[in-house]
Amino acid sequence: MLKLIILITIIITINAKEPISPIPLGIDYDEEKALLGKRLFFDVILSKDKSVSCLSCHNVYDGGADSRDVSLGFENREGNIQSPTVLNARYNFAQFWNGRAENLKEQADGPLNNPNEHNMNPTLVEKRVNNSILYKKDFKKVFHINYIKYEYILDAIVEFEKALTTPNSRFDRYLRSEIKLNKDEKKGYKLFKDYGCITCHNGVNVGGNSFQKIGTFIAYNANVKYPDRSQVTHNEMDKNVFKVPTLRNITKTAPYFHDASAKDLKTALHVMAEHNLGIIMKDEDIEHIIKFLESLNGELPTILDED
Repeated sequence: MLKLIILITIIITINAKEPISPIPLGIDYDEEKALLGKRLFFDVILSKDKSVSCLSCHNVYDGGADSRDVSLGFENREGNIQSPTVLNARYNFAQFWNGRAENLKEQADGPLNNPNEHNMNPTLVEKRVNNSILYKKDFKKVFHINYIKYEYILDAIVEFEKALTTPNSRFDRYLRSEIKLNKDEKKGYKLFKDYGCITCHNGVNVGGNSFQKIGTFIAYNANVKYPDRSQVTHNEMDKNVFKVPTLRNITKTAPYFHDASAKDLKTALHVMAEHNLGIIMKDEDIEHIIKFLESLNGELPTILDED
């Protein structure tokens, strides 16, 4: 009962003002450095067997995530969690599902050194990039250096990731009073707030700004181990606690959840309603909420059109 009272109080507070903000139309990043980072993001030389790139697990042209349950890395080794989207990651308050990286630089460093992903190390990354005449030329131009250090490689990749925003969704344009939502989107947004989804999915990224437990009312796969928040805090209370994912472009990032168990949005909404709201959500309401979620699909980052 106390949980329900707290939830209702939060909903009332959030609904007092608009809880979602539009993605800014103009963002600050160094275009020249970002384009260099784009080449690195797409380049398989950053994996030990030259089989994968950052793009392999983060398809920036279609949602920014991985359509597979888990990504495949060095020698086709499987990851241990679903790869989240890199689009709009600059607006996340922490990176990775369990928030073990405080910023994009720490996040970029992780996969490069993970034996199941790129299986590299800073020394080998530097050697590979410095062996490229083209990279030497471009790093000289951007960073004014003769030897390419690992930290500059990360810096360039991060600059590209900072450019990966998806503005001008229908909902953003509605927030800026440029258009009106259609009746299904409008009803879906109202239901999204009334059911309490908005308590965790708010802000510019419609998520990505808090850690929450999956299974607040009904336990969710309590015996299955994933790299959750408890692996960072070493606190048993953080079992099954993850960073709330962004809902931006959510219709393009299936499968859903850290375990990729929900293959479509209808399933995902049913599961979240049952386990985190303690209710069975009506199919009709789910269909309207999906209409609202579709309005969060934004434009592809402009840097993807640049060479």
